[in-house]
Amino acid sequence: MGEAPDPEETRPRREKDPERKGPSAWDSALRLLGVRARSRQEMRDRLNRKGFDADTVDEVMERLDRHGLLDDEEFASEWVRSRHLNSGKGRVALRHELRTKGVDESVIAEALADIDPAGEREIAAGLVERKLTASMADRIAGDRAERDKAMRRLVGMLVRRGYSQSLAFDVVGEALNALQSSG
Repeated sequence: MGEAPDPEETRPRREKDPERKGPSAWDSALRLLGVRARSRQEMRDRLNRKGFDADTVDEVMERLDRHGLLDDEEFASEWVRSRHLNSGKGRVALRHELRTKGVDESVIAEALADIDPAGEREIAAGLVERKLTASMADRIAGDRAERDKAMRRLVGMLVRRGYSQSLAFDVVGEALNALQSSG
């Protein structure tokens, strides 16, 4: 991760407020990183929310940087990989999530470039496939209104998960056509 810490730096520092109870800002930052990686802005916001003064937060941020514990590029790349594969999130949702975590737009674009369009389409198709049931095939077989209703619901599900509308319509249309032709 980085070089060995300076023994002077590993000793707990006195906070600016000697009356403050609880863990130091450094300990709080390490605990936050122990749960999951954080963006720089997210870490700063969390430390501020815990009531640490601006100078203390700045010192901790510098110290985290020196030890290589905060890296927005690595954070964004890992966030995209994990949320895309494990949660089935699309590019739109991932972009929004990273923006809310304070990640720079150029870093977001670079992280999203790692998503393979064919892989994204495959994940979207898998999500639709899980929602399609045999009873749905029976309902849409001869009823145009039921097919349109299924189309709207499935497209809506994909769009809410962050897939583009055009990809959602393509994937759902293919799935419904395949369902009708097999039924």
